[in-house]
Amino acid sequence: MYISGMVHVNINCSDFERSRRFYEFLGFELLVMAPELNTPEVAAAVGMPPYHLKGGLMRLPGSQTLIDLLEWKEPHDDSPPYPHLYHLGLGRIAFATTDLDADVNSLKSQGVEFLSKPATVEMENMPTSRFVCFKDPDGTILELVEMAA
Repeated sequence: MYISGMVHVNINCSDFERSRRFYEFLGFELLVMAPELNTPEVAAAVGMPPYHLKGGLMRLPGSQTLIDLLEWKEPHDDSPPYPHLYHLGLGRIAFATTDLDADVNSLKSQGVEFLSKPATVEMENMPTSRFVCFKDPDGTILELVEMAA
């Protein structure tokens, strides 16, 4: 395995602006807004149909600690965690890797369930990345992210 660190923690919320103020109170700053709509490839990579959301990446100043704060507009669900990625609360934990393909192969050899094949993400003012989502033994969704060199 080539995991080299944590990338972000996804936190779903029912009201982005209210939650953004809360996390700003805790010391986080908005780094970049997430695209409200994304490609079919990215939607499939997180095991979802095409979606609409409001959210952004927030960073703790002076650190690499990021949260991916999302309010799902469509699809939408107010039920308590944890049946899928667009519920309220923690959604998935992302880990950085320096070799996504090698890690995917290692996980597949252990019978780990993936939501899709790896996908590429491009966001304004952010480096291109590749990622893949998979499940731990209890169904918690985890993610591996490889940043472009």
